[in-house]
Amino acid sequence: MSEIAQQNVVLPLSEAGRDCPPEKPLAAKWFAVYTAPRHEKRVSQYLSQREIEHYLPLYRTQRRWSDGSKVTLDLPLFPGYLFVHIDRNERVQVLQVPGVLSFVGGTGRQPASLQDAEIDALRAGLSLRHPEPHPLLTVGQRARIRSGALAGMEGVVVRRKNSLRVVLTMDLIQRSVAVEVSETELETLDSAGPNRARDSSGWSGPRPDGETRGRLLSRNLS
Repeated sequence: MSEIAQQNVVLPLSEAGRDCPPEKPLAAKWFAVYTAPRHEKRVSQYLSQREIEHYLPLYRTQRRWSDGSKVTLDLPLFPGYLFVHIDRNERVQVLQVPGVLSFVGGTGRQPASLQDAEIDALRAGLSLRHPEPHPLLTVGQRARIRSGALAGMEGVVVRRKNSLRVVLTMDLIQRSVAVEVSETELETLDSAGPNRARDSSGWSGPRPDGETRGRLLSRNLS
């Protein structure tokens, strides 16, 4: 009897779990957060105090007051939105921040996450392209930025005075932003349909040389 009892010794919980692998930490992802009107900067301050990683894109503009004086302001590039980098267990902490209204939803009442590469590109390249908000624009001559800041991003080309701008749209929040580009940094995207052959740059048919590419781009954008 004593031998049987010795074979059925129950280990304490702390000892029994020693060989179990530790739980993997939840991976943090980027999410878009909807804020109360004109509360983006205040929400950003609260998130900083709570040590929650976030990103509030800003653009610089000049305004003239009624007395004729000018002032330079840094304003939210996507009014009403900012981005947080959290795991799913931290959502409640974000929703408790004053001024936060909700996460931008995906399917099944779950917030939709953004690709790290998308946010990284915006953080690294927006300030180099003199961005500014633009009305939502999804129709027009599409082109890809093929060099410089924001390389690889696609948008709709518009002319502004003597310069070119590409309007980039973030589908998740349905907001657009215009950035400065030069013709040499752009390549037009084939709009003739998916059946036409194209190379890795997005051009269909034979790849033009630099001079020919410039003429084609100028013609397409005129």
